[in-house]
Amino acid sequence: MSDAIIDLLREVMTSPWVYVALFAVAFIDGFFPVVPGETAVITAGVFAATGTPNLFLVIAVASLGAFCGDHFSYFLGRTSGTRLRARAKGKAAAAFTWAEQALAERGGTVLVIARYIPGGRTATTLTMGACGYPRRAFAFYDAIAAVSWGVYSGLIGFFGGMAFKSDPIKGLLLGLGIAVTVAVVTEVVRHYRKKRAAALAPSVESPEPVASNSGGSQ
Repeated sequence: MSDAIIDLLREVMTSPWVYVALFAVAFIDGFFPVVPGETAVITAGVFAATGTPNLFLVIAVASLGAFCGDHFSYFLGRTSGTRLRARAKGKAAAAFTWAEQALAERGGTVLVIARYIPGGRTATTLTMGACGYPRRAFAFYDAIAAVSWGVYSGLIGFFGGMAFKSDPIKGLLLGLGIAVTVAVVTEVVRHYRKKRAAALAPSVESPEPVASNSGGSQ
């Protein structure tokens, strides 16, 4: 079974259409996070260790697709972000809340961080569009986010493929394992920082009542 999967993946990765597919997946992942954009780029990176596809092109098309997808999400936020925010429930609502708080605290740099948080990137780009974040500033920070994400995903796969040249499946599992670990660590650090900030926030206490001396002097 594993040989059949490897053969199928190798056939896909050696096709010139793989670059179009990577762009499309990264683009859609920017506003529809169910699509496994990171997994696709890591997989291409694993096979790039064998020489095909080309690692530089994998990173370039993935970064461009992510950049365009984020801008489409930003556009959706500008046009209908308020309605989407109102309808969000559960984890989606929590992601929007996190994005709003993070934007208030750190501004555009949160866009770079959100690229590595599942669901966070879409909530952030939609929120930035909905709150009217300046387009030039958005494009600047998103370029950093998209390129760093493309390099990160492509190189994780590439080094996984280099470590297991004879078994691409193990290389893919290694790359995905690293990506999951980074996402978990990022989420844990974010949660810890949030709890720490809440603990350090000054609490407003009501003043203690002043006891009145009802008795007369003896």
